[in-house]
Amino acid sequence: MIKLYQFSISHYCEKIRWALDFKKVEHQIISMVPGLHMNHTKKMGVKSSVPILSDNNKLISGSIEIIDYLDDNFPKNQLTPINSAAKKEVLEWENYLDKEVGIPVRLCLYNILLDYPEIVKPLFSHNGPWYANLYLFFAFSKIEKIMRRFMNINDKTSIVAQQRLTAAIDRLNEHYKNNEFLVGHSFSRADLSAASLAAPLTMQKQYGLDWPTKLPKKLEELMAEFEGKLDWVDRIYTEYR
Repeated sequence: MIKLYQFSISHYCEKIRWALDFKKVEHQIISMVPGLHMNHTKKMGVKSSVPILSDNNKLISGSIEIIDYLDDNFPKNQLTPINSAAKKEVLEWENYLDKEVGIPVRLCLYNILLDYPEIVKPLFSHNGPWYANLYLFFAFSKIEKIMRRFMNINDKTSIVAQQRLTAAIDRLNEHYKNNEFLVGHSFSRADLSAASLAAPLTMQKQYGLDWPTKLPKKLEELMAEFEGKLDWVDRIYTEYR
């Protein structure tokens, strides 16, 4: 049985949840708790970041590497083009999106949400083990400090991240105005990456997370910055998720 070790809140994990569902690969999702997850990954012998895919005794970490593995071993509904030129372009897009959308979205959102434990703790514990809420009650302040230090999350880096994100969203919006897909004439891992990594900015229902109904003002302002530029996320989720 394929197992996906993940955080429910993570858009990189949503990328793999979507890939597994799209390819109709039977799997089990194991939601871990930030901070405590490091004990599990250490025992598994892999780096602490998720997603991590387990297939029998084989472990694969990283969203790009996992999709490579899934396409190689579960060929139904291929996400990677067979044509070498198209494949090269798709992988270039995916690498760009991971760096210029995925990382800035994570940094901007966490810089805001970590100041609101009453909002972010349920997102961290969603579908997690029974003790998740209790652990976060006592350990959240420590986890916040570790996350901010480890991912270099602060007001200064958030400003730079938002600038990078704006440039990337503008580029994607312009492309999707005239094209159904990022590459060629079919849905690929590039489109999946674009939509899943931007999904927290539109709080997609299919994401599988109970998004907060009341948002901090700073988060509302961030989402307002991209209003009208993310319609393609809704379309891709509607048609392919």
